[in-house]
Amino acid sequence: MLSDLILACEPLNHVLEGKEISLNRAYEIFEILKDNPEELYKAASALRDNHLGNKVTFSKKAFFNLVNLCRDVCSYCTYKAEPEEKKLSLMSKRNVRELSELARKYHCTEALFVTGERPEEKYSEARTWLKENGFSSTVEYLIHASEIALDSGLFPHTNAGNLTKPEIEEIKKTNVSIGLMLENSSERLSEKRMPHHLAPSKNPKARLKVLENAGSVRIPTTTGVLVGIGETPYELIDSLFAIKQLNDKYGHIQEVILQNFHPKQNTAMKNRSSPEEGFFKTMVALSRIIMPKMNIQIPPNLSPNSYQYFLEAGINDWGGISPLTQDY
Repeated sequence: MLSDLILACEPLNHVLEGKEISLNRAYEIFEILKDNPEELYKAASALRDNHLGNKVTFSKKAFFNLVNLCRDVCSYCTYKAEPEEKKLSLMSKRNVRELSELARKYHCTEALFVTGERPEEKYSEARTWLKENGFSSTVEYLIHASEIALDSGLFPHTNAGNLTKPEIEEIKKTNVSIGLMLENSSERLSEKRMPHHLAPSKNPKARLKVLENAGSVRIPTTTGVLVGIGETPYELIDSLFAIKQLNDKYGHIQEVILQNFHPKQNTAMKNRSSPEEGFFKTMVALSRIIMPKMNIQIPPNLSPNSYQYFLEAGINDWGGISPLTQDY
């Protein structure tokens, strides 16, 4: 065991010396240290301190659930609503303006706009709602809503699924950044009986193309991985390297989020367990080893009783924290 730790520490020392780690070395570190990850945590913490100091950032935000109708069906999603459900959200321009004004009173800085994936392509209710507000598409309305938030002194950040390059270029005029979770780079998760089978927008090729377009447009972008939906550890590591490669090329990834899956009632994956916390923490630390200078984020609401322990795994960001709206 001692010899294995020495083998693992050598590539960890190389990273601490400023050298990049290879994909195969990341696999090796995981295999050697997965049952005894203390050296991994120490290296991750040291890298965070060396490159980013000891400050943990967050964004004081208001959550704008613009429209939660969605053309996709994910096996674990509770965000999406159907037209007859009480949780359906269709925010009018007046709703957007009122929440923007309230957010400024609470000294928020970020307006987080979230929509389902192109709902007007599936739901007549979405098309009618857009028409009533004077728009032909969700993206067109999203840009207008962003202008309202800007007028109120907020910085818009948009999560609207797979945007086209022209749409990203338009959104860049009013948004300081956008977000799109890669979730995982494995095509296997889009196969039949897998979580992304009925969610074509979650296909990794489609997601990576959007992230690349965001890089070519040069808009700061948030992305990340979802841990515990049926992927293998190597597929997670592959996904982190896919994000790293995009950022190496364009330099536009402003932070990488690691989200730990939680089963929800009324979903196809309601009986699936959350990832074991030790494993999740190991993957968080590996993300720091793979991307030493990156802002690494875990959402505190997904680890409400233990989020502080991830500081020793090298994170430096809590993400959006809202004083007035629930973080869905």
